[in-house]
Amino acid sequence: MVAKPHYHGHRDRLRERLRKDARQLADYEVLELVLGSVLARCDTKPLAKELLTRFGTLHGVLHARPNELRSVAGFGPALEAHWLLLRELMTRCLESPVRERAVLSGPAEIAAMARMRLGPLPHEEFWAAFLDNQNRLLAWERISTGTVNTTMIYPRELMEMALGYKASSLVIVHNHPGGNLSPSTPDIEITRQVIQSGRTLGIRVLDHIIVTEASFCSLREEGHI
Repeated sequence: MVAKPHYHGHRDRLRERLRKDARQLADYEVLELVLGSVLARCDTKPLAKELLTRFGTLHGVLHARPNELRSVAGFGPALEAHWLLLRELMTRCLESPVRERAVLSGPAEIAAMARMRLGPLPHEEFWAAFLDNQNRLLAWERISTGTVNTTMIYPRELMEMALGYKASSLVIVHNHPGGNLSPSTPDIEITRQVIQSGRTLGIRVLDHIIVTEASFCSLREEGHI
């Protein structure tokens, strides 16, 4: 009978500790178990520790970009796909309370939803939250995908989407991959154009929110709307 590798017993003990009190697990041990769900036949402790050394925290590991993760020995395509799944799961969990909330009360709620999805991206994307006349979320949709420092939206197409959802108002959102929250001149200009397009159709533009991984900027709060 072939003996089980030593890490099988170690992983079983980690799972038992997880069941008893998950808070007692160290960060690298939590990461070991996550990695072990994909690398079932490997000792994942060295990789877990290397990832934490490289990216600093569990948050840093989870939000590292694919090319950064691939640079770590032992992190292959299967783990990369699993990481994308984990991030999508977390993003949808974060979006759920906003989708279920009866009324949106301010930019922070939409920003929290957007930061998880857009904050880690290496390129800019424009999204829009379409709302009814009671500020309830009707739809949360990607409008366009751009490059590392620019993306375009066309006000007419945006308003066609709003009319399709029978929206009374909307909030546009995009990310700044470089981490600078300050709205650029093009950001302010496109906001003006969208507001003008909405005015002719009776659709209010409530805000334009810029997000990074760490924070957000509301152009309304900055006085641009």
